[in-house]
Parts: sequence; C-alpha cells; structure tokens
Amino acid sequence: MNTYKIAVPTRDEHIDDHFGHCDHYTIYTISENQIVSKQTLPSPQGCGCKSGIATELAAMGVTTMLAGNMGDGAKNKLGASNIMVIRGCSGATDTVVNDYLNGKITDSGDACNHHECGQHEHSHTHNHPHAHKNENLSDLKY
Repeated sequence: MNTYKIAVPTRDEHIDDHFGHCDHYTIYTISENQIVSKQTLPSPQGCGCKSGIATELAAMGVTTMLAGNMGDGAKNKLGASNIMVIRGCSGATDTVVNDYLNGKITDSGDACNHHECGQHEHSHTHNHPHAHKNENLSDLKY
C-alpha cells in the first residue's frame, strides 16, 4: 500500500494564500490515491521561511505541500526537507487535494519576491490584485 502525506496551509478550510502566515496546516494522509485521514498542525509564530515548520512537517511524513503563494526561501527550506512544493493552489482544501490526486494541479511557478517577514511588504510575480490582512480588495489597483 502506497501511503504518503500532503500538507496544505489553511485558513477557514481554504488554502491560505501565504504559506508562512496561515492559521494552521491541514495534513492529509493519502493511500491508493484517496484521502484516508486528515489532521491539523498549528502554524508556528512568524514567517514560514524562518520557522522550523519544514523539518516538523518532514518528521510527520509529509512529502508534498500544496500552497497558494510562497517565497523562494520557504520553497528551498521545504525542498531541503524533501517536501515537493506545488504553488498557485486556491480554494477549499479538500477540493484542492482531490484535484491534485486526479492530476488537475501543477506548480504555477509563481513565487513571492522581496518578502520581509513581519512587515509583510512584498511583490508578486503574477498579475492580479491581492489583498493582505487589513487591506480591502477594492482599494487595490489593477
């Protein structure tokens, strides 16, 4: 039986757009290409690229991360822990994991650049408006 684990940065049962600032991680156990269980892991305080979350997830057996946006520093840390990262995911976590299992999701290649942990000032390589905490999407310019 081929069993592995997928981690998803989560807020309100949806993929949190920022890996390092999510509320928690939903950890899915996959067997025979089906979800057999899921559990949650609280997110550490601070930026994902500066926390120990990569080694903690790897110790739990996670081999894949389905994420929204993620800087190269965090992606590299996860990669160093043998966790494959698929960026550009959005939506309800259960739906995204099932879409991934059915071959409908691939890495977008989008990465957050110029990420300053704590200050939350950065730009993205994709071209759509993006609201952060304490921002209103209607205030953003296209």
